[in-house]
Amino acid sequence: MTDTDEMDHDELQALVVRLRLGTSASELHGSLTGYLAGGGAVGGDALLGVLELDGEATEPTVADRAELDALARQSQAALADAELGFEPLLPADDRPLHERADAVVEWCRGFLGGFGLAGAAVQASLSGEAQEVLRDLGTIAGSSFDFGNESEDEDALIEVHEFVRMAAMLLFAECGARDGGGNTLH
Repeated sequence: MTDTDEMDHDELQALVVRLRLGTSASELHGSLTGYLAGGGAVGGDALLGVLELDGEATEPTVADRAELDALARQSQAALADAELGFEPLLPADDRPLHERADAVVEWCRGFLGGFGLAGAAVQASLSGEAQEVLRDLGTIAGSSFDFGNESEDEDALIEVHEFVRMAAMLLFAECGARDGGGNTLH
């Protein structure tokens, strides 16, 4: 991955496996996004420690650190995009439905954990709408999906994905506005 390329889910999963993080790519990206949405700022060197993911991990190489730093910059830029271009890093649409649905659940679980690292004061100061969004993300994070009609299930997953995408941007905008937009990466 070069500095101008955007990391995709498969590249992030390869990094997660290489570093033996004990989490999935979706959950890692959710954690990072939640932390950023809650007002956190990270650089690549500190990313795993800040997200409390460095327990059994392999020490990142210089190249791994560069990838983590690029992921942090990519995620922050996407959240701040005025064109609403943020997308959670999830498996591609050609992957099985159950795999993509599980990844959305993992992403939400990670998001809530990362957002929680911002502290209780941040959560207590959220608007009613933002608090409701967090509760809804919690419902998704605690879900297991039953599959029946593939077309209806696909449509439902698309709706959940869009909600998650917009929820992350809403929370980032609200916390960023309260912090005076001070969400910068070092």
